[in-house]
Amino acid sequence: MGVSIERICVAYGMKMTEQRRLVLKVIEESNDHPDVEELYKRAYKLDEKISLATVYRTIASLLEYGLLSKLELEDGRARYELVQNDGDHHHHLIDLESGKIIEFYNEELERIKEEIAQRLGYKLIRHRLELYGVPLEGK
Repeated sequence: MGVSIERICVAYGMKMTEQRRLVLKVIEESNDHPDVEELYKRAYKLDEKISLATVYRTIASLLEYGLLSKLELEDGRARYELVQNDGDHHHHLIDLESGKIIEFYNEELERIKEEIAQRLGYKLIRHRLELYGVPLEGK
């Protein structure tokens, strides 16, 4: 992401406390799709004064401003990732056995989605695709 999430939050008028900055740093440095508990654990390792409530409030604000994307898994746990506005569009394949989330991009799939929207008389503005599966035998 070119501009830091903190600078974007400040531009939206969000109050920046040290603990909120810490949560933003943890989210920005995540290479996976952590849930709230995992974000809290990572932040707590950096500052034991951080509260779970602060993590929840920060996530709620980021969701409200459209800066964070929420993936709701069938196990009831929501996972999060920063919304990418740099053209890094991708989808998710979620392994139902392990909970692993695999990001993927497929040009043919993108073309098909555009064609479907046009056939139905629409211009596609945005979309989200999540696939759920289990590993094939022997994989």
